[in-house]
Amino acid sequence: MKIWLITLSLVLFGCAEGHCRRPAAEPPAAPPLEAEKTKGPEQDHIFVYKYDGSLQCGGGKPVALEVMAKQLKGVQIFSSAKKNDRLMHIQVCGSNTGRANVYEILSKNLKEAEAKGFKKWSFEE
Repeated sequence: MKIWLITLSLVLFGCAEGHCRRPAAEPPAAPPLEAEKTKGPEQDHIFVYKYDGSLQCGGGKPVALEVMAKQLKGVQIFSSAKKNDRLMHIQVCGSNTGRANVYEILSKNLKEAEAKGFKKWSFEE
């Protein structure tokens, strides 16, 4: 009898606030800062990356952020981070781990970075 009452109460009151599967409303975006309002397209920032060389099962020696940043000589770097590309990789010793060194640069410098072997970061966070 108790189980029946619990089940009935869950059915009746479980989604009292609205449809249970409806995604939560996103908060409104904050207004841009004054500095951002004056930025033109030449000041837009993008992220570029290059895999750090780490391999599964401890193979390969990962290249540090600071060391790889030297490859972007002449390109202003605003931030850097080690990130995972979040893709599925084959599970075999010696294959890529998906870890990359990611750098924030000006969008106008993309071609220069690509010439140095970097690619535009386009993976979901």
